[in-house]
Parts: sequence; structure tokens; C-alpha cells
Amino acid sequence: MAERNRPGGGADVAAPKTRASRKLARPPLFKVLLHNDDFTTQEFVDWVLVTVFRHDSETAHRIMLNVHMHGVGVAGIYPREIAEHRAEKVMSLAREAEFPLLCTIEPE
Repeated sequence: MAERNRPGGGADVAAPKTRASRKLARPPLFKVLLHNDDFTTQEFVDWVLVTVFRHDSETAHRIMLNVHMHGVGVAGIYPREIAEHRAEKVMSLAREAEFPLLCTIEPE
């Protein structure tokens, strides 16, 4: 610790500097969306939801039916980099299987 001399002879001990506490902001989240088409099979969408998004089979089937009935459905909500990676993985798997499945992300 630093000491300073005070006028009149005594030593003054400087108070330790404290760091201002900073709260880290949570990263913005993005929805990963699956879009319905007339060619991708329901079984493939179920498989993608289980494999890529790690949903149990019952939840995956419910999400797939939502995509089928409403044209689009949320597969998951993640920070941007994870959302982009999962969307790219879905698109890659769909192209390998020769399906036109579309997967996009949008801010939550």
C-alpha cells in the first residue's frame, strides 16, 4: 500500500482502489426457424429436431406438426453463433438428403 506523508509528521495510508462492478449483458438471442415445404418428409424433420436440436422425440414431433400446420416453427432459441451453426447444419443435412428444407434465424 502506498503511504503519503501528511503535513505535521504522520503517515496517511491511501485507501485501496475498488473496481466498479460491471454486469455483463446477456448476448441477444435468435430463433432458429424451420419452414414448411411440400417435399421434405415429416420423418426427416423429426430426425433433424432430435439430432441437431436435441429435442426428445415427442417434442420434436410436436414442433414438426406446428411447422406443417403453420408454415414455420421455432426449432430453438440460441445466441447468434449457435443459431447460425445449427441452421447451417440443418441446411447441410437437408441438401445431403436432397430435401429443400429451409432453416433461417431471426432475432427473438
